[in-house]
Amino acid sequence: MTAIDRTGTVGVVGTGTMGQGIAQVALVAGHPVRLYDVAPGRAATAVDAIMARLDRLVEKGRLTPEERDSARGRLDPVGDVAGMAEAELVVEAILEDVAAKQQLFTALETVVSDDCLLATNTSSLSVTEIAGALRRPGRVVGLHFFNPAPLLPLVEVVSGFATDEAAAVRAYETAAAWGKTPVRCSDTPGFIVNRVARPFYAEAFRLHEERAAAPATLDAVLRESGGFRMGPFELTDLIGQDVNEAVTRSVWEAFFGDPKFTPSMAQRRLVQAGLHGRKSGRGWFGYGEGEEKPAPHTAEPCKAPDAVVIHGDLGPAAVLPELIAEAGVDVTRADVPADLTRVPGPGPSLGFIELPGGVRLALTDGSSATAGPGGGIRFDLALDYRTAGRIALAASDTARPESLQAAVGLFQALGKQVSVIDDVPGMVVARTVAMLVDFAADAVARGVAGAQDVDTAMRLGVNYPRGPLQWGDDLGPGWVTMVLGNLQRAYSGSRYAPSQMIRRRAAAERELLRS
Repeated sequence: MTAIDRTGTVGVVGTGTMGQGIAQVALVAGHPVRLYDVAPGRAATAVDAIMARLDRLVEKGRLTPEERDSARGRLDPVGDVAGMAEAELVVEAILEDVAAKQQLFTALETVVSDDCLLATNTSSLSVTEIAGALRRPGRVVGLHFFNPAPLLPLVEVVSGFATDEAAAVRAYETAAAWGKTPVRCSDTPGFIVNRVARPFYAEAFRLHEERAAAPATLDAVLRESGGFRMGPFELTDLIGQDVNEAVTRSVWEAFFGDPKFTPSMAQRRLVQAGLHGRKSGRGWFGYGEGEEKPAPHTAEPCKAPDAVVIHGDLGPAAVLPELIAEAGVDVTRADVPADLTRVPGPGPSLGFIELPGGVRLALTDGSSATAGPGGGIRFDLALDYRTAGRIALAASDTARPESLQAAVGLFQALGKQVSVIDDVPGMVVARTVAMLVDFAADAVARGVAGAQDVDTAMRLGVNYPRGPLQWGDDLGPGWVTMVLGNLQRAYSGSRYAPSQMIRRRAAAERELLRS
């Protein structure tokens, strides 16, 4: 079965922001579109709103006047579900309530043809449960668009337990015909994006709760070192704290309270206080008139050391000796490389940069600096150490001030701003990325989606700089397992326990290195 023909009618039920956006996508693709909303008059209002957006596209030269006029002739509001009788596809975008969606689809079944595809745009509810009340659940599929639907390319095509393969393929091909980038996934809490993305928010909020750094600093480190487009604090303020927290809580409850998905108490307090972010005027940050966002902590200028000694392999930070030499600092390599002393556990032996006085400056391995050699300094992971604009450092509780100043000066000599954070296990970017890689690998192992679809979804759905599975391959499963294992030892419990898939990949990597 192929994509729905462009002459086929598409129905959209629910005319809020998402409903209007989905209707616009189908309309621009050439379909006749019927709009229905249970609130009297809202469908007609939605028609006017959609046409106003098409007028703006004409003004920008992205749509011709003739195309707009043709679209207007194909867009009609209807007064009840009976108006969907001719539809070949109906997409619902109503409130996130299983009973309400079941009631709608049950009513639609009485008026549409037997081969009409029924789709839900739910972001967190079970497609299987929604379809369970229907006479023909096999034709129900998830079509999860991302907001704003006309602009964002990703569509998650979700197969419920009873969804017919032909229905899922037809939905996939239709989304592709509309110019979207669809990905296939099974019906699991959060689907791909809302499942895999949880650590991006959760780790930052936990770091805030541990007073590792202020929200503005954590955002800056994840943006300027991790390469993420927005930090989790500013992003959840934009999304809405109530919306983001509700999704987190829904996924956590759906996984029966799995510690890996535990919501944030700090975020919960924001929601309880009505501080929902931009829409309420305050969230993690204030948005009142004249109110400025706090600046991230940035270290004052410090003098760089004249020379450093490199011991062993720096792993994901292997480019640093080259950058240090380019900055004019004398770099020598130790004749006999020394392994970085770290919390015992599986994983690669990482080297370190020896600062004047013998102090070790090392990439975080998931443990704290205090857990390593006395007086040591840790630096955080970067997406690309050459282009990163900021690096986070954490000093051991026994580190001398002059040692920290030398580490700060060294990275400043490389053109980086430096944020000194508290000595927390795994720092900021490293623990976040390790968890994202683990969540993505676990999703693939459990059949949620294929590896390519997971990486595509995370790049297009939430603008990650790199797909988490590709990122994990670049870092090496041994490094990821080491970071997670040391985090697990530092915090106890199962939150940071590496998934079986990551453990297997790390074991395979070790075998390849031995051969």
